[in-house]
Amino acid sequence: MAINEAVTGNDSVAITGTATPGERTIGVGGHGDAVGVQGKGARWHGVEGLSNSTIGGAGVYGANSAGGAGVVGETSGRFNPAVYGKHSGTEGQGVLGDAANGAGVAGKSKSWVGVHGESESTTGGSGVWGEHKGAGTGTIGFSAQGVGVHARGGRLAGFFEGSVEVTGDLVLTGGDVAEQFDVAEDTDEIGPGMVVTFDSAGALTPCTRVYDTCVAGVVSGAGDRVPALVLDRRAPGSGLEGAFRRAVAVTGKVWCRADASSKPIHVGNLLTTSSTPGHTMVATDREAAFGAVLGKALTPLASGTGMVLVLVGLG
Repeated sequence: MAINEAVTGNDSVAITGTATPGERTIGVGGHGDAVGVQGKGARWHGVEGLSNSTIGGAGVYGANSAGGAGVVGETSGRFNPAVYGKHSGTEGQGVLGDAANGAGVAGKSKSWVGVHGESESTTGGSGVWGEHKGAGTGTIGFSAQGVGVHARGGRLAGFFEGSVEVTGDLVLTGGDVAEQFDVAEDTDEIGPGMVVTFDSAGALTPCTRVYDTCVAGVVSGAGDRVPALVLDRRAPGSGLEGAFRRAVAVTGKVWCRADASSKPIHVGNLLTTSSTPGHTMVATDREAAFGAVLGKALTPLASGTGMVLVLVGLG
């Protein structure tokens, strides 16, 4: 092996080593009770490894047979990574972990994120991708005391292609279960809390008649109540040409526009459609109310128009 010391030039190095070509020959070797080889750079790499292998050789190879780490990266910079892997090709990995029995890649943090994945793709790339070639699980999230998996998205927090099984409680924080319907094309804007009925084409329109048996329910989303679940989500116009859609509460609690001008609304009163567009009123005529009830009042309204909380129940 040839050794050159204190070589000068634009790409100067302190020591270079050249080994005679052969199987697993070593250019520079180091051995010590502490550090075998140490490199220090003031402005660039402490140690740089380069491989021209066409069969998979490594630029830098670290191995430990006594139970420690093969390669350790450490930094004290605020946003600098301890280990940085970069791939400049069209396909490949910046960092690849391969384990016979343990974890391919393990991340551990005492105060923040154990593993962070980020993608700048504009064509649908993933920040983190989990895949299992056999019958196991692609991605597992576990927390001893908190949330196993937390998802947040600009369009959807989660998307599942296939069946979903839940073995524990499914906690939905919304106030009602709603279903989308098309809105009549010639109807003005229908807002949350409005009482709506079906027209002859099956589209939504604000109620305008008392005891209307075509009552559909209350448009969800008024006040502090949002739907816990929305059924039949489809693109606008999927039913009537040019129609947009609204979610109507079919069960649960929803804030509703009400008219108590003729009779006060008390908790427990059955409610029906009124002649005030998009409002409910107390159902006093039990015979006329059959098939026209939209729910039961949970809050009172003494007079005039306002909002009441309704337990939805068509009947």
